[in-house]
Amino acid sequence: MKDTKRIEECIERGRAIVLGFGVSNRPLARMLTGMGARLSVRDAKKLSELGDDATSIIKKGVNFVCGADPTVDFLTEDMSDTVIFRSPGIRPDAGELCEAVRRGALLSSEMEWFCASTKAKIFAITGSDGKTTTTTLTHLFMSHAPSVKRAYVGGNIGTPLLSLAPEMTCEDAAVLELSSFQLQTMRSSALRAAITNITPNHLNWHTDMQEYTLAKYNVFGDNTELLVLNGKNELSRAAAERFSGRIIFFSAHCTEAGAEFAELTNGRANSAAIFLRGDDVIYSDGESEILILRASEIKIPGIHNVENYMTAAALTWGYVPIEVIREVAREFSGVAHRLEFVRELDGVKYYNSSIDSSPSRSVAALSTFDCRPVVICGGKDKHVPFEPLADALIARASAVVLTGEAAPQIAEAIAHRRAETGVKDALRVIFEDDFAAAVSAARDVAKKGSAVVLSPACTSFDRFSNFEERGNYFKKTVLEFQEKK
Repeated sequence: MKDTKRIEECIERGRAIVLGFGVSNRPLARMLTGMGARLSVRDAKKLSELGDDATSIIKKGVNFVCGADPTVDFLTEDMSDTVIFRSPGIRPDAGELCEAVRRGALLSSEMEWFCASTKAKIFAITGSDGKTTTTTLTHLFMSHAPSVKRAYVGGNIGTPLLSLAPEMTCEDAAVLELSSFQLQTMRSSALRAAITNITPNHLNWHTDMQEYTLAKYNVFGDNTELLVLNGKNELSRAAAERFSGRIIFFSAHCTEAGAEFAELTNGRANSAAIFLRGDDVIYSDGESEILILRASEIKIPGIHNVENYMTAAALTWGYVPIEVIREVAREFSGVAHRLEFVRELDGVKYYNSSIDSSPSRSVAALSTFDCRPVVICGGKDKHVPFEPLADALIARASAVVLTGEAAPQIAEAIAHRRAETGVKDALRVIFEDDFAAAVSAARDVAKKGSAVVLSPACTSFDRFSNFEERGNYFKKTVLEFQEKK
């Protein structure tokens, strides 16, 4: 609450600077304008590229500085009455930000302000993979929690929640998907938090793997009552060393039936476990076991989605009746852009999994197919290793169509793994720089009874503004295909 008070004082007495006019910062800028802030918005894009939202608030007296690095050329001698809101994609040490803080400025963000000001119970989810599905499931569960009046969802998904904070009460819940970018400078106020897993990701933005991991650990703090951790992911599990409260470990990959609790908790006091035994998803406190649901009840495919249900069930344990979890499992058909079925044409099924922005996501997606699909991969390189993706493609795909900035790196990883193993494989590698041509090429090589899946293993920023735009373009292209004569 201390930061909230200071932000409001800066808005009233001083000035506010918004760095980046993206999805979350647009409503933030409108909100600040409505509060009467002396506001400056800075963005690397040209003003003509920022659309009607920029035009409308310029008319209200907001100063825009566009077309240059937004993190430089804004310093004044004394910045103690200045609050700076960075967009998640801007590093907190970029440009002159460190000097601004040294001169007294408060560096914050839309999400940090929300977490500091809301009265709602915060349920926070982070991780390298599975965040979106887990967050969606957690929100669905909490929407049916008897003790919760209203359940909101936001962060990386949904709509920005800051403007709704004043209407939230302690009887409400805010379910947040949080990225490492958002968590980099956050002091967590989550009541409950989960780390789905931690694997190499965003290393083109973070200085190294340690910084990325420590950012993920910011999802929990002194006020967190329950932490949910992947018991079979080394870096997620290691967070237990920094947390003294209650932990629920989960995994669908325990090796010894009947001893899963001991395997996951490893003797840690004040712990519980959720695990898969056969087809049964089970909760154990070490003394008794409760059947949560059966994996076969889960409508969306893949063992990774079983773990997403485990995470959401653990995070909401004690709030949500088990029957709610089972009902959602039977009815929930998945998140848009996550193995989203598009259509079947000429005996080939098309799936949009544009949200797969890392190799580990694509590996998980490939594990769900009972055929050898044609996979479209490529996009902006995040400086993460592609060897695990290469292994999965060689083992599970019939062809891969490589496109975008990272295409050469993925091809190199495939060649490297082939050379190391010496095993001849049937994977066909196709290059198509144009994205539409890549989709058409995938169609051309797909055989009847198989599938085409967009699972890029990379971010979209080499040619699209976000993964949704990429997925929508893929769907539009596929839906325009005509049956072959």
